[in-house]
Amino acid sequence: MNSLFLIAALVGVIATAEDLWRQRISNVVTGCAFCAGVCARTVIYGVDGALEAMLAAMLGSAAFLVFFLAGGMGGGDIKLMGAFGAIVGTGQIVVAAVMAAILGALIALGFVGVAAAKRLLVARDQNQHVLWLRKLSIPYAPAITLGVWISFVPYLPYFD
Repeated sequence: MNSLFLIAALVGVIATAEDLWRQRISNVVTGCAFCAGVCARTVIYGVDGALEAMLAAMLGSAAFLVFFLAGGMGGGDIKLMGAFGAIVGTGQIVVAAVMAAILGALIALGFVGVAAAKRLLVARDQNQHVLWLRKLSIPYAPAITLGVWISFVPYLPYFD
C-alpha cells in the first residue's frame, strides 16, 4: 500500500503542477501514471492486480466521462482519473471519484466567485462579463488529486 500511495502522491503533484501551470495535463503524465499503476499492482498482486488495475482505469475514466461529453471537463482530466484508477484499484476509485467531484465543485465555486468578483471590479459591461465566464477554465487536477489522496485515509492503519 505504501508504494501505491507514493505513486499516487507523485502523480498527483506532477499533474496538479502541470494543470495549474499549463492548464492541461499531458499524455506523458497520464500514460506514465497508468503504466506505473498497472506495473505496481502486478508486482504486488500478480495477474489479478493487473486485471484489477485495468478495470479500475476504465471505471475511473467512466466516472467523469459525462462531464467531458458535456464540455465541462477536459480529456486530460478523464485520462488522469483513469490513471489513478490503475494505481488505486476498484476498491478506492469510486470513493476517489466521489471525493474529487465534491472537492471539484467546492474549488470551482470558490474559483468562479473570486474571479467573477475581480472581473466585476474591473469591467462594468455585463455582456463582456458573461462572455468571460464562458471562457473560464478551472484546473481540475487538484480536486482529482485530493480526492485520490483522501481515498487512502481508510488504509492508513495498514501503512508500515
